[in-house]
Amino acid sequence: MTKLKQLSALGLSALLLAACGSNTGDRAASGAGIGAGVGAAVGAVTGLSILQGVVIGAAAGGLTGGLTDASTINLGDPIWATKSQPANASAVSRVQAALTRLGYDPGPIDGAYGPKTEQAIRSYQRNNGLVVDGRATAELAQHLENKLS
Repeated sequence: MTKLKQLSALGLSALLLAACGSNTGDRAASGAGIGAGVGAAVGAVTGLSILQGVVIGAAAGGLTGGLTDASTINLGDPIWATKSQPANASAVSRVQAALTRLGYDPGPIDGAYGPKTEQAIRSYQRNNGLVVDGRATAELAQHLENKLS
């Protein structure tokens, strides 16, 4: 496979995969991460080194994620949470259900991240010596579920 074909395959893979999130930052970050993974695989099976594949893939994926929007390519919400994009509905529902079982009031268990959910998260974080940021992350859901076990 020629270098141009290798780079084209890597770029196409990054284009197809750089699509998590509805804002530019999330899309660029997910694109870079996914592109790096694809690049490592391409580098491992082609004449590129793994490191070259990772660097090229991360750059291609990050640029693709940053230059596209959810109307072009959309793989859904990222699993992580940011101030501009709360965690996906599945993680929010898990957090809400666990908070309710532990006596906190996040409002309805509906997967919607609102002020009551944020306040319940902040209270739980404060009461359990965690960083108080009010974010509904998959890691917080796991922490809450471990607390219930």
